[in-house]
Amino acid sequence: MSSPARPVFLDLRKIRLPLNAVVSILHRITGIFLILSIPVLLWLLDRSLASPEGFAQVAAIIGHPVGLALLLIGLWWLLHHLFAGIRFLLMEFGIGEDRAGSLRTARDALYAAIFATLAVWLGLIL
Repeated sequence: MSSPARPVFLDLRKIRLPLNAVVSILHRITGIFLILSIPVLLWLLDRSLASPEGFAQVAAIIGHPVGLALLLIGLWWLLHHLFAGIRFLLMEFGIGEDRAGSLRTARDALYAAIFATLAVWLGLIL
């Protein structure tokens, strides 16, 4: 008995994932990064609450250009995870389960996260 024709060579660089798959993968990756950032955030909170000098040190860390860039990235992790999570909750209730709806909600979650990140970040630094 012969097996059906299977691809002999699979080039992963040529596989194009649909947007909803990309948003789903980013949801998982941002969740991992959020979990891994908890110790750093707790350390910053501890330092800022320890003394006025500690608060000034944390403010200097966040006010540094590298700190601002990390703040932007962290905000995007958080807000992308939030909006993609809302998308998945809506899908559990049957909203956006079809192919067109899934692509639309994935696009909306991605854009909402980007715009909310920029709005919050600009609100924090201005």
